[in-house]
Amino acid sequence: MSFNDCQREEETEELIPESHQNPNSDPNPRSRTVKTKVPEVEIHLYRSGKGPIEVFKSSLGGWDQNQLEVVDILDKYGFKSIFAFNPNGGRGVSIRFNPKNGRSMLTYTDGAVIHVDGDPKESMVKPITKILLGVVMTTLFLTLVVKETPSWTKKVNFSGVSFPPWLLACVVIVFTRLRKRTRDVTKKFGW
Repeated sequence: MSFNDCQREEETEELIPESHQNPNSDPNPRSRTVKTKVPEVEIHLYRSGKGPIEVFKSSLGGWDQNQLEVVDILDKYGFKSIFAFNPNGGRGVSIRFNPKNGRSMLTYTDGAVIHVDGDPKESMVKPITKILLGVVMTTLFLTLVVKETPSWTKKVNFSGVSFPPWLLACVVIVFTRLRKRTRDVTKKFGW
């Protein structure tokens, strides 16, 4: 091998980038990935004191990464509120949260084990069924007691359509019940 051949070999080595020489090397030596551990708590979730219905890990949020994501738990499990819970002693105080961001007011430490009891949302079917049964029972009772239909019930006529009075009573009761249960219903529909 002559001197010129050695010189050409060195030149070709210099022209080849370092990434082609070693396929395991990082193409951009300045970029580094830093993995940080997200703080988590272990939650034992109860429903009305029964359970635990589920045990799961939840990441903490907020600026200091020490607040529980309460609204996510409420939405996922259909609770209207959650409480601190002691399996031996029962339900404690309500876990309050900021309505703007949905995070708890209290702070928690990484790795903590939290027992939480949820209060389920009430179903709309149950109260409406009770109201309808009450109206139907009252109507049946009145039809048995009163032999003749009163004349004012025959004259109930709104915009040319005749409605039975028990149906009107039912609509009024359901509307007032809805309005009491959810105060924002009227705002939601623009009233």
